[in-house]
Amino acid sequence: MTDTATLAGLDAATLGDMLKVAASPRFDRWQDQIKRTGGCSDPIHLTGWSITKDKATGETLRAYTTDTEPGGRLRIACGNRRASRCPACAWTYAGDTYHLIRAGLVGDTRHDIPATIRHRPRVFATLTAPSFGPVHNRPTHGVCRCGTAHRDDDPALGTPLDPDAYDYAGAVLFNNHAGELWHRFVNRLRREVAAQVGITQKEFKEVARLSYGKVAEFQKRGAVHFHAVIRLDGPDGPDTAPPSWASTELLTRAIRDAAAHPYVTAEVPSRATAGFPDGWRLRWGRQLDVRPIKAFGDGSEITEQAVASYVAKYATKAAENTGTVDRRIGNREAAILLGLPDHPRRLIEACFDLDPLYPDRRLTAWAHMLGFRGHFSSKSRRYSTTLGVLRQIRADYRAEQERQALGLDGHEPDTVLVLASWQYAGHGYSPGESALAATIHRGLQLGRETAREALRDQPVLEGAKP
Repeated sequence: MTDTATLAGLDAATLGDMLKVAASPRFDRWQDQIKRTGGCSDPIHLTGWSITKDKATGETLRAYTTDTEPGGRLRIACGNRRASRCPACAWTYAGDTYHLIRAGLVGDTRHDIPATIRHRPRVFATLTAPSFGPVHNRPTHGVCRCGTAHRDDDPALGTPLDPDAYDYAGAVLFNNHAGELWHRFVNRLRREVAAQVGITQKEFKEVARLSYGKVAEFQKRGAVHFHAVIRLDGPDGPDTAPPSWASTELLTRAIRDAAAHPYVTAEVPSRATAGFPDGWRLRWGRQLDVRPIKAFGDGSEITEQAVASYVAKYATKAAENTGTVDRRIGNREAAILLGLPDHPRRLIEACFDLDPLYPDRRLTAWAHMLGFRGHFSSKSRRYSTTLGVLRQIRADYRAEQERQALGLDGHEPDTVLVLASWQYAGHGYSPGESALAATIHRGLQLGRETAREALRDQPVLEGAKP
């Protein structure tokens, strides 16, 4: 059940607890619960009961209570999107994000998204933060400014060449305003597209619509940038074709013009004290990448599947790759006690220093995110389906499986009445349970990877579409 490497890394107390759990009389049921969560790292514990009755006859079709469960509790998945907190639930979230983004690229009849959107103007754009000071990097050609050819795993990458001259205040304020900057960019992009074809913004809304799905990513220097799928539709979204003047080239030019526009921030109080005697402008960095998205199988690197996979990957991440932590920090002293690297620690301290000057920006609350307070993944209303719809499809599928397993498939859902009462009873594991759950998760993950590889190795029939 548990691999040798895992056993070797356990202390005596954890190993003893694990053996105690495995030897318990209800262990098989406990293991089944954890498998149903996908090997969740921090499951929610519930106590309660449910009764399923036939509406017409009042007959009890099924009665359930957690009294018979291991420890008297039912364990369900925590649902956390962050891979650093729960790899199992993050895997599910990434899968939902993948299908959401892909549906907006290839269409999906289950969600009334026509396949014709594959022929719409659409690009994959990456908008970055401006420079806050030179940092150690790995240029495509040559070496870093410091004279070193850094390795991929060099901890110096992304850190300032001169920390004392680095604009830490500007960096955290950019992160903090990044979500609003994106909204301003989208509004500006509509204006730029309209200007390209010589129509007003009102006329643009009557004939076309911008649709997008995006994800935020932290660079190693601790600055947020966005990856976005941007598409031109007709006025009602995927259901209507864009006007004849819409093209990928036009969309690309408009994105470049909108990204180059200077966006003035909201009113900045105490500018001199904050280090901005002349005020400051919120704008994107000079590094901008805009590439057309090609149909799957044409030999292009920027394919529909590659884009959906890329967005899904970063939807489960936060600021951990910068060296910070994935939970809130109580005060600036805590950042020192956590033993964080110098660069992320200075960014966190800048959040605490600037918080009194910008009380409405809640910089202290988001210090662990280096000031960023926006959504990591989001989309426009008509881009594709929603995460809620995808979750409901999965819930309905599991409910049908459960109905068949309980012999209730002969009763239509609207002919039964379910009465239930649930209470929160805690979360998480004991040390031994945690080790066993991690093993279950690895087993499930290995099974998924094996199945994926098997599908990938299957020969493609001649004439079949990929």
